[in-house]
Amino acid sequence: MATVAQVTDYVVLLRGVNVGGRTLKMADVRAALAEGAFPGARTVLASGNVLLASERDAATVGSAVEQILTERFGYQAWVLVRSTAQLAQVVADFPFETDEATHHPYVVFCRSAEVLAALREELTETDPAERIAPGDAVLYWQTPRGSSLDTPVAKTLARARYTADVTTRNLRTLRRLLP
Repeated sequence: MATVAQVTDYVVLLRGVNVGGRTLKMADVRAALAEGAFPGARTVLASGNVLLASERDAATVGSAVEQILTERFGYQAWVLVRSTAQLAQVVADFPFETDEATHHPYVVFCRSAEVLAALREELTETDPAERIAPGDAVLYWQTPRGSSLDTPVAKTLARARYTADVTTRNLRTLRRLLP
């Protein structure tokens, strides 16, 4: 008797899309993924969030999506992939009280535990008004509104050494990605 492969729902977070001059239309992203083995792919918002289902594991999905986007759009694509169950747990585990009138609640997704450890090692000094906490291959970050680009955490995340290995999403966006 043949075994039935289990389909997993994934959230694919594209790194560096629709910021810094790299503009991708999400309709074009959906079309590229549909042609490249992910026919049910949907995008959410214009900031590089894709929902798809696959029988493949997360690493294989990530590699396939990177290859499709690199070939179709002519840039080195980097993505981070989590199951929707993993994402739901990340959102549920956000450790800080969120007052979005005064602070931005972010989750920094890391490609590996080693990347998270490197970030933690570098982030020994933070602005007293911002907070960080490690999670499961993520770094939780809360920063005052209006200072998302100029705090010690923001400057560390912008370093070239993290270009391919981290991407940040607002907690509100992550909630919209969940079923």
